[in-house]
Amino acid sequence: MADAKLNILVTGGAGFLGSTIVSELLDANVPLGIQSITIFGLKDNPGFIDDRARYFKGDICNPDDIGRACVGIDLVIHAAAIVDWGTKSPKEVYRVNFEGTRNVIAACKQNKVSMLVYTSSLDVVITGNPLVNIDESQPYADKHLNMYCESKCLAEQLVLSANNEHFKTCALRPADIWGERDPYHLPPLIQMAKSGLYTRIGNGKALSQHVYSGNMAWAHVLAAKALAEGNQEVLGKAYFITDSEGSNFFTFFDEIILRAGYKIWPKNLWLPKGFAYALGAISEYIAFLVRPVKYYNPKFSRFAVMYTSTDFTFSADNAKKDFGFFPKYSKEESMERTIAFFRNHKANA
Repeated sequence: MADAKLNILVTGGAGFLGSTIVSELLDANVPLGIQSITIFGLKDNPGFIDDRARYFKGDICNPDDIGRACVGIDLVIHAAAIVDWGTKSPKEVYRVNFEGTRNVIAACKQNKVSMLVYTSSLDVVITGNPLVNIDESQPYADKHLNMYCESKCLAEQLVLSANNEHFKTCALRPADIWGERDPYHLPPLIQMAKSGLYTRIGNGKALSQHVYSGNMAWAHVLAAKALAEGNQEVLGKAYFITDSEGSNFFTFFDEIILRAGYKIWPKNLWLPKGFAYALGAISEYIAFLVRPVKYYNPKFSRFAVMYTSTDFTFSADNAKKDFGFFPKYSKEESMERTIAFFRNHKANA
């Protein structure tokens, strides 16, 4: 299969990461032979202008949709998921992230799809306590902090256990993904900057990992290449993916916000972790009180406080060793692309 041209399906292919994966697959220098790319998802057609790309509007929670989309497919990159889980009930998160993944695997087997690359999450091992310089030997969390973490963990285990000689699978665990069109991290921080009161959590010393969206998409391409070439090292394995050393969540994004033309004031306001945690608990309690009218999880939550002020560091050494991962885009280029996007967005707002 290494020399064959592949028919590839990308679930969530119109989303933030999914559309970036499609862009990498359509790149003239992609190290894969590609016959066609099916962009599968619920969002509007992203409008890729390429004869190899087609759009299939469907829902991974509908077995018929994903079953029809997998007809004639050789390799699936499964990136569809509820990521912004704060506005969804745990039942909905579980349904999409776990049951949807189960439907994808069933559709692959039904249609004799031979390869699957799954977009997992670093959250599968998060415990709420510091994790420093860990690797893939770190066990899954005994108790997950929310349904997103639990659903991604269950789905990853399902994908890896499905690996066999006829159906090759692997999973990628991204660090915090950022880049142009980032809908999760930068817009809320920009909105806070625009409000005139920019607050950070912790003391600025906690380190976490990040990965540029283009490099995360590139990791998917290289993992797919490894499966297509029969690389035995990657089969049934999960890999952390990052392209940089650990840095503080807030100071990392501060540079982008400032260079995109927004003002950060106060310049150095940090809420102590314990105080912020208490505020998060109050926010969650208020959300609980209004839940009969509207379901939401506040963005300022105990989980958000933990996530941004607790050490969580690792490397992509195993991905480098097993399937040759390397950052295709330098930090400088990644920053310039992202800053240009949000600067232009500001100018057009």
